[in-house]
Amino acid sequence: MAKRKKERKSRVINFDFLQHEAAGGVVLCIAAILALIVANSPLGPAYDHLLHTPVTLGFPPAGLTKSALHWINDGLMAIFFFLVGLEIKRELTVGALKSAKTAALPVIAAGGGMVVPALIYVTINWNDPIALNGWAIPAATDIAFAMGVLAVLGSRVPVALKVFLLALAIIDDLGAILIIAFFYTSNLSLTALGLAAAGMLVLFAMNRQHVVQIWPYLLVGFFFWVCVLESGVHATLAGVITAFAIPLAAGTPEREGPLERLEHAIGPWVSFAILPIFAFANAGVSLAGLSLADLTATVPLGIALGLLIGKPLGIYTFARAAIRAGLATMPEGASKKQLFGASVLGGIGFTMSLFIGILAFRDPAMAKFVRLGVLIGSLAAAILGYIILLLVTKPAPAPDQQSQ
Repeated sequence: MAKRKKERKSRVINFDFLQHEAAGGVVLCIAAILALIVANSPLGPAYDHLLHTPVTLGFPPAGLTKSALHWINDGLMAIFFFLVGLEIKRELTVGALKSAKTAALPVIAAGGGMVVPALIYVTINWNDPIALNGWAIPAATDIAFAMGVLAVLGSRVPVALKVFLLALAIIDDLGAILIIAFFYTSNLSLTALGLAAAGMLVLFAMNRQHVVQIWPYLLVGFFFWVCVLESGVHATLAGVITAFAIPLAAGTPEREGPLERLEHAIGPWVSFAILPIFAFANAGVSLAGLSLADLTATVPLGIALGLLIGKPLGIYTFARAAIRAGLATMPEGASKKQLFGASVLGGIGFTMSLFIGILAFRDPAMAKFVRLGVLIGSLAAAILGYIILLLVTKPAPAPDQQSQ
C-alpha cells in the first residue's frame, strides 16, 4: 500500500512538472521575442548598456563586481542549474530514470542526440580552429520550449511520449553540465577549489547525518557557489552539486521531503523569472546590416543544422536501434512517427545552447552568430516538430465518447 502511494506521488510530481515547464515555455518565448524587438529598436544601445553595467555583490573591499549580464549567466543561472539538479536526482530516485528498463530509451536516445549534432557542427567548421570551440552548442535540448509545444498539442500526444521527451531533456542537461565541467573550464585557482571541496564535503556530510532542514544546505551551498565562482570552474556546477546533496525524504512519511519542497518553491521563480530574464539578456541579436553571408557563415549554419537535422537524426536512430536490440521499449501508446516528431522537438536547444555558446566564445563579435544559429535552428525544430505531431496524431476521445 505504501509503495503504491509513493508511486502515485511520483507520477503526480511528473505531471505537475510537465504542466509547469509548458507554461514556462510560453513566457520564455515572449521574453526572447521581446529581446529581439528591443535590440532592433531605438532602445538597442540602452539594452546593451544595461547588460554591461557593473554590479557589486557584497561590500568593498570584499565585494565581487561583475557586469549585470555576468551575474545573470553565472548567478541566476546557478539557481536554474540547482533546479535541474533537483529534477535529475528525483528522476533517478523515484522517477522515469529509476530503473534501467525505463531509463534505457531516453539515455540511449540522448546520447545519440548529443553526438550526431556535434559531429555535424564539427564537419561544417573543421577548417576553423576558433569556430570548433562551439561543437557542443547544438547538443542540448530546452525542456521548457519542448514541453510548451507538447502542451499546445494537448491530448494528441501520449503521456508516455511526453515523459520520454522530458527524461531525454533532463539527461541532455546532465550531459551539458559534464561538457561544461570538462571542456569549458580554465585558469583554475587551487585555493578556491580547495575551499569549494570543503564546502561540498560539508553538504554531503549533512546529507549522511540526515539533516532535513533546508537552510543549512542553502547557506553552505552559497559559500560553495562563491568558491566555485572564484575557482575558474563554471559556477553553475555548484548549483547541481548542491542539489544532489538535498535529501529526498523528510524523515517521516507524513511530511513532504526537502527536495520536493525546494522544487515547488523555486520552480515558478525559475520558469517565470530566471529563465525569461536569461532569454531577454541573451537572445537580443541586432539584425541591422544582416546579410545572407552572416546567415550562411559556418558557425550559425553548424548550429542550426546540428539542431534541426543532427538532434532528430541522433535521437530517433539511436532510440530505434535500442528498441530493435531489445535494450528498450517504445513509449506506451506511441507510434514510430510520433517518436520521430518528439525527436524533432529535441532540436529545440534555446536556453542551454545559448548558455554553452556564451562559454564557447568569449569574443562578443561571435555572439551574433551563436544567437542566429540557435534561434533559427530552435524555431525551425519547434515548427517542424509541431507539424509532424499534429499530422500523425489524433485528439484523445472525450470522456463521454470513451464510456459509450
